[in-house]
Amino acid sequence: MSFTSTARLLPGLLATALLSSACQASYPPLHRVQSVDIPRFMGDWYVIACIPSFIERHEYNAVESYHRDAEGRIRTVFTYNAGSFDGPVRRLTPVGFVTEGSGGSIWGMRFIWPIKADYRVMYVDPDYSQTVIGREKRDYAWIMARSPTMSDSDFQRLSSLLSSQGYDIQLLRKVPQKHG
Repeated sequence: MSFTSTARLLPGLLATALLSSACQASYPPLHRVQSVDIPRFMGDWYVIACIPSFIERHEYNAVESYHRDAEGRIRTVFTYNAGSFDGPVRRLTPVGFVTEGSGGSIWGMRFIWPIKADYRVMYVDPDYSQTVIGREKRDYAWIMARSPTMSDSDFQRLSSLLSSQGYDIQLLRKVPQKHG
């Protein structure tokens, strides 16, 4: 692309960026828990439902596993079957960074260096068996549990939490889970 054609596109790109910022700014700050006991949060979380990224649109048996390393980073292993229960196993290994001063509830998740994606713990129940993760942009969200199933009442309650924070829960996809 030549400099001239890039220069012609620049005003449109700037307008798009400003409109995107204005739309995001219309939301109040995303609710998040005040404090997360990071060592207690570590371990396996089954993805019960999500507003999926392009990677997650056809996932089955999705599990997010966290482990804190000696430097305080969150080593993450995200595994799932692609397309069906018998589909090929996919594995992603992003690294999480807890934001200082956030009480452990705001992380940056790095899939590709140097970009860190926004990751906010919106809810974690007292026994650390269920959690809701969101993003300030309200584009993706995850309802997760320590077991591969969740009661309908718990699912409705956690879906309502997302809705109350400006998420379109019509986009929420239940992730098929079959373990054992």
